[in-house]
Formats: sequence, structure tokens, C-alpha cells
Amino acid sequence: MGKDRFDIKDRETLGLITDARVIVDKETGVNYLFVACGYGGGLTPLLDSDGKPIITKDGYQK
Repeated sequence: MGKDRFDIKDRETLGLITDARVIVDKETGVNYLFVACGYGGGLTPLLDSDGKPIITKDGYQK
């Protein structure tokens, strides 16, 4: 896995120790939501209304 495979598409600070980021896998285009709070965090794929992963096509290889 290359060090440039993932891109931070969006970032939002939700408090003093809480941070949310949308991360895109450049190889697949799949969008993930990463939320960090203090020493913990979680990662999940972002889904559309049909339950399918949100895929960014522009600017990423397929």
C-alpha cells in the first residue's frame, strides 16, 4: 500500500477533542468517514440512500 493512496476530502472540528474527516481511497474512489474523539476513533464507509458505498470518480483512477 502506497503512502499516497488516501486523500482527506473534508475535515470538520466538532469540539475541543472531536474531529471528523471524509477520506477517499484513491484506488477505488470509496469515501469513508473517520471520527476521532480523544484517544478513540471509528471508521466506516459512507453509504448512499440505497446502501451502496459513495464513490468519488473525478480525479481518481478506476
